[in-house]
Amino acid sequence: MAITVETKDCTALSDAELAELADLSAECAGRFEVGLLSKQAEAWVLIATAREGTKLRGFSFCTLERIGGTPCVLVGCATVQRNAKRDTTLRALMTEQLRRSVLAFPDEDVLVGARLADPCGFEAYRSLNDIVPRPGHKATGEERAWGRRLAKRFGIENGSYDDRTFIAAGDGAFPLALDHESTKPDAVDADVAALFANVSVKQGDSLIAFGWAMAEDLAKLGS
Repeated sequence: MAITVETKDCTALSDAELAELADLSAECAGRFEVGLLSKQAEAWVLIATAREGTKLRGFSFCTLERIGGTPCVLVGCATVQRNAKRDTTLRALMTEQLRRSVLAFPDEDVLVGARLADPCGFEAYRSLNDIVPRPGHKATGEERAWGRRLAKRFGIENGSYDDRTFIAAGDGAFPLALDHESTKPDAVDADVAALFANVSVKQGDSLIAFGWAMAEDLAKLGS
């Protein structure tokens, strides 16, 4: 059965739906509870939910907004169920969010930013360009500035973020990040994994990463 994705305003989330999100998250690393998810619904504008039939397979809080005039898709707290279709679920969630960006920002390149808890999270960026951080690339001053902007937008406290490593120090709880595990985690590129060498998920650390969706690629999603 195919994965279908629906996006709606966070204000439309019912208590039953929040409980459903929490039940799914309880099976995964994040274990986001109802109370925390309720706060996320207040902090974000949209939520995308991926289903296989009636069964919830993943979700992502997100927003479409401009930061300093630049159109952005920001991915907040997100979870993908650990099943055989998890890679497909992640791809479906990201495609839906990019498709909506075409409607919000036609004919513009869009920055996509998220907090990642694991190198597997980079699978969400497969269709993006100029990903930062990336192996073998020394971030420019502007790229480091983008990291700081995103850290601020994600509510990370001053002094908790290193703009050279793009790592945000945690508070002991699982970070409000993209919680995804690839079906083939052993296939993750060693150089990509090295970016997470100093990321301790147990301490709540995360890595802020972003990339660009080009207008010509987004146009294909909107056609």
